[in-house]
Amino acid sequence: MNLQLLQTRLGYTFRDPGLLQQALTHRSHSSVHNERLEFLGDSILNCVVASILYDRFNNLAEGDLSRLRANLVKQQSLFEIAQKLELSQFLRLGEGELKSGGFRRPSILADTLEALLGAIFLDSGFDAARAAIRAFYIPLLDSVDPRTLGKDAKTLLQEFLQSKKISLPTYNVVATHGAAHSQEFEIECLVPKLGIQVFGRGGSRRAGEQAAARLALETAEQLLQKSPSTARKSRPRSAQLKLAGIATDQSELTVQAEEPQSQQKPSQPQKSGNTPA
Repeated sequence: MNLQLLQTRLGYTFRDPGLLQQALTHRSHSSVHNERLEFLGDSILNCVVASILYDRFNNLAEGDLSRLRANLVKQQSLFEIAQKLELSQFLRLGEGELKSGGFRRPSILADTLEALLGAIFLDSGFDAARAAIRAFYIPLLDSVDPRTLGKDAKTLLQEFLQSKKISLPTYNVVATHGAAHSQEFEIECLVPKLGIQVFGRGGSRRAGEQAAARLALETAEQLLQKSPSTARKSRPRSAQLKLAGIATDQSELTVQAEEPQSQQKPSQPQKSGNTPA
């Protein structure tokens, strides 16, 4: 296990390697584990992210700041940061957790990231922990719209359709894939008035719905850029999404989609002057 590689990715080198080891240790592995460090790191993370948002968005009200912070520190966001760090290869898990795929579990990876922040704080103080957190979040905040960050794809789709006086979408589970511990859900999203039928995949039903909603929103926006009559005639667009980036709300989305070819109406039989026998 090359812990120097992890420290390079974190942009921080521990003076006390024991703190780093403890931060990476799940309770299934040892009685000396990372849960107390996680508690500490969670508090520091919330404080630093709140400070960043307060300084950066001085025109936003308290409610909007709370929404942004909640989105940035939620489990999915931390999980995606942990994935970028490839944190799973450094986890210290018990045999049972290893066999059940715990190194891929979002909750374990998110908790470990918070524990690392707590360990950095104990090792070098608040400024060092703040620097690590800023390195995670400043690039993200440079590329997002604060008006939509923190609103998930289902909320954005609902608000968009309501603004156009269009009925809300429906979501259906059409398939599940994989073993129980790493199941993937395939979700269908329908917006009948616009003829939209799209599919999204995710590690939970909610994640699959969010993936489908994101594609449905993109499709609806494209359709309504055309004339209303064109939008009504459009056939459903089918697609599959694979989430591959930070926040589910601001995730980079890898879309595999095929636009259906235009459907021609069958030619009408010509009327004959002869009456059938």
